[in-house]
Amino acid sequence: MQAMSIGAGLAALAFWGFVTIVSVAGIWGGIRKREAQHETLRRTIESGQALDPKLAEKILSQGRDRLDLDLKVAGLITLFIAPGIAILGWFLSFVSPEATMPLYGAAVLTGFVSAGLLLASRAIERSDKEDESNFGR
Repeated sequence: MQAMSIGAGLAALAFWGFVTIVSVAGIWGGIRKREAQHETLRRTIESGQALDPKLAEKILSQGRDRLDLDLKVAGLITLFIAPGIAILGWFLSFVSPEATMPLYGAAVLTGFVSAGLLLASRAIERSDKEDESNFGR
């Protein structure tokens, strides 16, 4: 029994280590890409070449994603995960009846997370529209 718990602990550690490495690599890759874009602009300006303002704006704005759209996508993904967890709980009830209620609870929790993400996307979208209208005054 002791060896099994050590193995399970090592498996969990390996999983979370993998998640951490992938996350850090993604962040680091994004930073390196942004530095390369800025270096391209810097060299163009230093060489004395004419810099097209539209191209410069396009390069500089690539790092700014639409947060409201990202939250909406995440909300929709989690919205469809919630019933999947509930269906999994229903199927597992045939094998292990005590697993049903915890999975139903996880499905409800996932549903609330989805609702929160969708509400946050609407709030940010509304805030951005108000900022744009106030900026135009």
